[in-house]
Parts: sequence; C-alpha cells; structure tokens
Amino acid sequence: MELISPTVIIILGILALLLFLQRKNLRGPPFIRGWIPWIGAGFEFGKAPLEFIEKARIKYGPIFTVFVMGTRMTFVTEEEGINVFLKSKEVNFELAVQNPIYCTASIPKNTFLALHEKLYVMIKGKIGSVNLYQLTGPVTEELYEQLENLGTHGTMELNSLVRQLLFPVTVNTLFQKGFFPTNERKIREFHQHFQAYDEGFEHRSHIPECLLRHWSKSKKWFLALFEKNIPYIKTYRSAKDNSNTLIQTVLDIIEMEGYEERSPNYGLLLLWASLSNVVPVTFWTLGFVLSHPSVHRTIVEDISSVFGTAGKDKMKVSEDDLKKLPLIKWCILETLRLRAPGIITRKVMKPIKILNYTVPSGDLLMLSPFWLHRNPKLFPEPEVFKPERWEKANLEKHAFLDGFMAFGSGKFQCPGRWFALLEIQICIILILYKYDCSLLDPLPKQSPLHLLGVQQPEGQCRIEFKQRK
Repeated sequence: MELISPTVIIILGILALLLFLQRKNLRGPPFIRGWIPWIGAGFEFGKAPLEFIEKARIKYGPIFTVFVMGTRMTFVTEEEGINVFLKSKEVNFELAVQNPIYCTASIPKNTFLALHEKLYVMIKGKIGSVNLYQLTGPVTEELYEQLENLGTHGTMELNSLVRQLLFPVTVNTLFQKGFFPTNERKIREFHQHFQAYDEGFEHRSHIPECLLRHWSKSKKWFLALFEKNIPYIKTYRSAKDNSNTLIQTVLDIIEMEGYEERSPNYGLLLLWASLSNVVPVTFWTLGFVLSHPSVHRTIVEDISSVFGTAGKDKMKVSEDDLKKLPLIKWCILETLRLRAPGIITRKVMKPIKILNYTVPSGDLLMLSPFWLHRNPKLFPEPEVFKPERWEKANLEKHAFLDGFMAFGSGKFQCPGRWFALLEIQICIILILYKYDCSLLDPLPKQSPLHLLGVQQPEGQCRIEFKQRK
C-alpha cells in the first residue's frame, strides 16, 4: 500500500491552515438565529423589538446579528460600528429600503431606484430650509380653519385631536386645497383607512399581503383615491400665487421619467410619509409640555409676549416670530430625541470589518436612534425631558446636537424634516395661544412594538381645552 508523500501532506496542511485563518478572519458577530426555519428569532423579536435590541446588546456586546423572517439584521450600538454605518461606502440606503417600498406601496424596485434620488433632491429643495417660510402662511391659515371647528371648549383624546387638526392641514398644503374631505362620513373613512394602513405598514415587509386583509383593503382604497383624483391634482392652481404643490412637482418628475402609471403609488407613499410621524411627534410634544408645568407656563408667556394675550384674535406667524420662540422648537427636538425611531438601516454591499468581526454582504446593517439617544455620554440624564439641552445646538445653521439621528443620517436624511418641524411649531403656538389646555390623564408609556418611525403611545390620553379670555 502506497503511503501519501510528504509533499502532499505539506500542501494539504498549508491549505487547511489557510482555510482556518480565512474562517477566523471572517468570524461573524454573535448570532441570534432562533430555532424555527425562516422565522428564526421572529417570535421573540416581535413581542417587544425595542426591548429585544437592548437586551441583546447587554448580553452579546456592541454588535450582534439577529435572524428574523428570512432576513439577517446586524445591529451596531457603539462608536466604531456607528462610524461604519454612517461613513462606509460599502453600505447602501436605497437597496435597504427598496423591498419595503415595493411591499407597502407596490413600487417596483427598478422604478424606485430610477426615481428616488431625483425625487429626493426635488422634495428637499421644495420644502427644505431655503423655501420653508413660504409655507408659514398657508399652514397657519389651514390650522386656524381646523381650530375653528373645535369650538370654544371641549374634551378629546389627544391623538384624535392632533389627527383632526393635522391631517387636513398637511394634505391641503402639500397635495391640493380641498383634497382632504369635508364631509363627516368621508373624513371618518379617511381616518380609519389611514390608521389601518399606518398600523400595518411595518408588518407588510415580512408578512404576505394576503394575510393582512384590512391593511390591503385600506391600501387599495388610497390607490383608488389617487387614481381618481390625480387628473384634478395635476390641473389645480393656487388662487394666491399659481405655484405648484409638492405632489404636483412629484407627478411632473414621474411623468417626465416615463413612470406615469406609478403616480397613484407615489401619491400613497408621499401621503404616508407626510402624516405617519407628524401626528405622534405633535402628540408627544404637547403631552410633555403639558406634563411639565414650568415649561408650559414659560411657553404660554413667550407666546403672549410675541402675539398678545387675547386668544380670540387671528394672528399671522412669521419667520421672525418663530425665532422669538425657541423653547417650542427645543421641546419638539427633545421629544424626537426621547421618542425616536427604533431603527434606521443600510444594505451591506461588500463584507465589512467591525470590531474584529466581519459582517457579510447581504446583511441589513441596523442602528437604533432610540437607544443611541439614551447614551449618557451623548445626552446626560437621557431619560429626562430637558428641552434646554437644545440651547447648545446651532439651530440657526440647521445643525442638531451630536448623536441626534431622529431624521436618519447621511445623504438621505428625511427631506421633509424642516417642514414637519415648522408645522408642529405653528400647531403648538396656535393651540396654546387660543386655548388653556390641561391633560386629564397621565401621559401614557410608549408602545414597545414599533421599530419604524416615531414611537406610538401605548394608551390614550384625554386633553381638556377652553378658549382663553
């Protein structure tokens, strides 16, 4: 029997050593895989995803991978991993979100990739910081109109109050005056369908549409609404300045690029983006302000010093007026810090090294603004509502505090962030100018179930309002 030659043994040994070193070099982060095929750790993760992320960080360290519903998600929680998330050229935002966009708005991946940057640049310019204050007048007028419908006094659930005010204001400003219904039955129908669509939006990325019957019905309702109204939206012109609304400019680009058949889908996506976060941010901001008497008192005094003490008179809000009321903006930003999105994401294009681990291509790299904002190194007393911490931010130059990522990060931060801040500022000014307000219930805890977008309240909270005399 012929023995294996020493040369072959040496070659095999070298190959084995190289393979061992390669595998050692490609060692992945701690992996939470679960035990059910495809679902992975989905059941445990889905019970309370925000809490799951923090418990995993404590147990496994600053980087770990979770396998959920066929998807590998690698979370980074400390400086080195965060820097890779923010700066690496090997991770990509558009490829990370294209599948959720397809699942929720039926926009094909090739269409999304062809249009996204063009639409992003346009929206950022149209309602960004440069042109922002052209919208102050229309937003103020729309809010006044909705406040008149509240009457002189009343009691409402705070979230319902905010929806009643901001749904028509946002839609009539960004889409078309009169696009939001005025008939009580149709208003109720709009609210019900949007709530169903919004609540199921996060789940649709992982669950087939056929299993989300109510969500699918509401999605189709909105697509039909846009299909019917887009011809009228295109020809609408403001009686005041003949300018295009945001949706009109979006539709122009879509048509110019040859994707006109997807106009209703982009209408739906823009509607969701413009309403889904502005309502909970306003809810929480009013809730925090009314729960902190000294902050509430100071804001009311500031508003009176700028606009006078009478709550009955109709006033105009200017850019200079807003600059005289910085505490309101600080409160909104502090609210966003405390109720920030659970995750933002990037797609890993090529293997990347983080803390001696290799994250493979195909993973979704995840960062949690919610937990990052609770890092005491970045935000001392992180669980405390301290709007005064924002005095250090250079908001005149549109710069936030270091580590603040409520609007995302990098090239594709939320393009509507400045409009949302403006709208919420004016809403709070007008409510507290016109009414004496108080909460009748403790401010609820945040729901532990949401990763996408601003955190939602776990329960209800009633507000009482009386017209100021």
